[in-house]
Amino acid sequence: MGTDTAPHAVPPVRGGRPWPRWPRPAAGAAGALLDVLHSDRWSIASPYGGGPTREQRFAAEFAAYLGTRHCVPTASGTAALMTALEACGVGAGDEVIVPALSWAASASTVLGVNAVPVFADVDPRTLCLDPAAAEAAVTPATKAIVVVHLYSALADLDGLRAVADRHGLALVEDSAQAHGATYRGRKAGTFGDVGTFSMHHTKVLTSGEGGAAVTDDPVLARRIEHLRADGRARAVRPPAVGLPELVETGELMGSNRCLSEFQSALLSAQLPELDALNAVRRGNAELLDGLLAAQGLRPQDTSAGTTARTYFGYAVELPGEAFPGVEAAAVAQAVTAELGLHVRPVYAPLYASPLYAPATRPRFALGAGHLARLDPGRYDLPRARRAARSWLTFHHAALLGEAADMHDIAEAFGRALSRPQPT
Repeated sequence: MGTDTAPHAVPPVRGGRPWPRWPRPAAGAAGALLDVLHSDRWSIASPYGGGPTREQRFAAEFAAYLGTRHCVPTASGTAALMTALEACGVGAGDEVIVPALSWAASASTVLGVNAVPVFADVDPRTLCLDPAAAEAAVTPATKAIVVVHLYSALADLDGLRAVADRHGLALVEDSAQAHGATYRGRKAGTFGDVGTFSMHHTKVLTSGEGGAAVTDDPVLARRIEHLRADGRARAVRPPAVGLPELVETGELMGSNRCLSEFQSALLSAQLPELDALNAVRRGNAELLDGLLAAQGLRPQDTSAGTTARTYFGYAVELPGEAFPGVEAAAVAQAVTAELGLHVRPVYAPLYASPLYAPATRPRFALGAGHLARLDPGRYDLPRARRAARSWLTFHHAALLGEAADMHDIAEAFGRALSRPQPT
């Protein structure tokens, strides 16, 4: 395999040509940020200025875009997940079923509310939480299921919603990687009791950092509003100009996890371009699917109910029967050298990830019994383990290029897989 340059002095496929950049500012983004800069309100906790905050405006816009009743913006996707779990009543000692293959926040947010993440295996074609595995993990201590739409796939929402309903569990729908995707014609994030989103730098809708929790339930929305603003909620009637708009209700203690006015303004500017950019990514991904499938690779599938995909990451499998002995990490290194594009294996199983290490945080040392329940050594889930060895992914920015760029990616994979493998 290649290392940091293509081997045998053969020029790399890409030859140094740049890839599309991300993030890209939308039309009007700079003006929106300047408006906030010269306003008297940079935070929702600032004194009332006589009209709705930028955060209120984005919340209404995003709720309308998704077709849901309530949106509460948050400082991050992690904050959205934590407030969602707490709003649904998850707390000390409760178990929350999470997919074994995901980003660290799927587990760390559960730990953050003093609950216990229980890892369940994934569907081998979509890499999303398998409903049968989730149901097998239910115990009397289970309080919720967190479903994650991963890379470009939507999870089996029909199956997972049914499992949650059968056992009286909350369903939190983590759509951090699925802004704009649809399942049976409805937007991702609207099937759970609460849907959560991340607006991190890498996401298809971004403000650098940020997030949101959405729900149709007004009680859950009010709880989330309190949980993300130190226990305060917006006044029912606007106060006089210059007075605080957030009221200390005493209903529920919270923490400060608010989105700033700058981030809210940026998101309002970016949102109108989301669908058009998603369409470009989708078209290029479909072209690339065919090019890679012709070489014996297996692009990521999605659940049967999917009606529109969103590509946070493009993921593809190196099937063992077609490429015996080939490790994803070696292919990733070679393809990266050919393209100048960071290609890497998919997430490690969460229980094997260096980012999941409860023993390194004294706050989780609630007794020997609790620590034993958090021990990652309890798990060895074969489908998640195999995925980490045989799947590759790259960031969605590359899908904003031209058809020729997809042919470059396919050629790079072909070169990497045609070389002799190390023994």
